[in-house]
Amino acid sequence: MVQAAVLISEELDLHFMVGLCIGHDIQFNMHSRAPTTTLIVKDRVTGHNPVISLYSAYHHPRYWKEE
Repeated sequence: MVQAAVLISEELDLHFMVGLCIGHDIQFNMHSRAPTTTLIVKDRVTGHNPVISLYSAYHHPRYWKEE
């Protein structure tokens, strides 16, 4: 897996996964040589864009005020 290979070449101590689906995160963990943790998982509610709820008024209206 290319992402794991790039991080291995950088000799990082910890890997963070953001937005990988279940199949890809399993492969990433298998190839990773450093400890790995998941910050944000991919879901279908946000159209496979899990971070959109952090900056979109449509997905989290209570955090945004209409003017």
